[in-house]
Amino acid sequence: MKNVPIVILDFGSQYTQLIARKLRESGVYCEVVPFREDIESIKSKKPQGIILSGGPASVYSPDAYKPSDEIWKLGLPILGICYGMQLITQHFGGEVVPADHHEYGKAKLNIVKSSPIFEGIENDSIVWMSHGDKALSIPQGFEVIATSENSPFAAISNEDAKIYAFQFHPEVHHSTEGVKLLKNFAKHICGCESTWNMGSFAKEKIVDIRKQVGDKKVLCGVSGGVDSSVVAALLHEALPKEQLVCVFVDQGLLRKDETVQVQNMFKMLGMELITIDARDEFIGKLKGVSDPEKKRKIIGETFIEVFDNEAKKHKDVSFLAQGTLYTDVIESVSVKGPSKTIKSHHNVGGLPDWMTFELVEPLREIFKDEVRILGLELGLPKDMIGRHPFPGPGLAIRIMGEVNEEALSLVRESDAIMQSELKSSGYYDKVWQAFTVLLNVSSVGVMGDNRTYDNTVCVRMVESVDGMTATFAHVPHDILEAISRRIINEIDGINRVVYDISSKPPATIEWE
Repeated sequence: MKNVPIVILDFGSQYTQLIARKLRESGVYCEVVPFREDIESIKSKKPQGIILSGGPASVYSPDAYKPSDEIWKLGLPILGICYGMQLITQHFGGEVVPADHHEYGKAKLNIVKSSPIFEGIENDSIVWMSHGDKALSIPQGFEVIATSENSPFAAISNEDAKIYAFQFHPEVHHSTEGVKLLKNFAKHICGCESTWNMGSFAKEKIVDIRKQVGDKKVLCGVSGGVDSSVVAALLHEALPKEQLVCVFVDQGLLRKDETVQVQNMFKMLGMELITIDARDEFIGKLKGVSDPEKKRKIIGETFIEVFDNEAKKHKDVSFLAQGTLYTDVIESVSVKGPSKTIKSHHNVGGLPDWMTFELVEPLREIFKDEVRILGLELGLPKDMIGRHPFPGPGLAIRIMGEVNEEALSLVRESDAIMQSELKSSGYYDKVWQAFTVLLNVSSVGVMGDNRTYDNTVCVRMVESVDGMTATFAHVPHDILEAISRRIINEIDGINRVVYDISSKPPATIEWE
């Protein structure tokens, strides 16, 4: 096993993987493991430092999340964040209690004592608070190194033991110098070097794929999106041509002209692609289904069945490759720690027992923005890498209610108009993701002096970095007006267009 400079113990924060992302941006490799990870497993990684993440629990609860006591005996530098800070405080003899007032949002960090972890950090920088508990007293041997208006113990440390604790979250975007703080811990306190980047990640994954696959064949599920295309490119680099079978399933839930675009892209890359027309099969199984979770499960199960049938046509296919990302994983199921399930993803959770092949998921631990960098590293064209994210269940989860051909036509045509207007206005690359949603809500309208009672389409555009958080895009009104006018004028059955101005959280990016 290779060395892992920083090991992050996950106590359930939705932001845990952002800690890893920020460290990786600084070139420091790290891994996220559950807080309950066996101490021997942690030792085998030969870490130079430990980070304790935030989490939703309270350290004084009877069933509080606690790591192995051996963690404290490793003699390694430790950084605790939010719940991690409270864990450090309690373990070393301080007291943690419920706060009179929960503290959420921005705060100014007042540095009251110099420390290596604050090297290059300006006083009064903005940090992000999100906690309902607080330290009432700090342990002996620790001292306050920073405060905020509402937190007398915003940051504490035991410099001799190299143990540091923040009440705030340096990993989130709103903490303006959070990257520097994490970098200072990794480099100045733990002595880590910047040796990791997407180039090295690609080389490691190619080695991993060859080791996992051996001389067997891999069936690669392709959607035409960024994730599956990058997986296909990685496999193309790692394996001989005869070991890779790329399969594109047209399930009838794709955007306008997408099948032809996918086929042309693979021709350009010099890769063979098998296209399966399964439109009738998918849409038939979705008939009468309105519940979003049922839609996702039906689509996921049908994908697996289609791939399994195709695999039987090829000798020695033992593996299925998928473009699963960490955002899919963290929203679906807690695989690293006790984080809460948001919604299931069709490509997360393993394969059914009746299947005979294993999963290959080389992107499972990285985010969308990192996937794009990896794609460029592998030589994929910029226009393909820059495509907006598209969900595995496709347009099925952009239709509120039953999926049928009429609904698919409405959402597909409205999406095509919106994409066309964004590209012609130069705004396509200025938003992270944009799409339309068919609400299946009818309202009264007037067209040519006649009353109409037609459907409503919602336009959704967001700005994001990794999909974990997002804000609605402030698109100029004239662009929105052009989109609305064209959708209503050119598509029979739609007489109203609305714009979604919710952010994630509390909403998700996709509607289902």
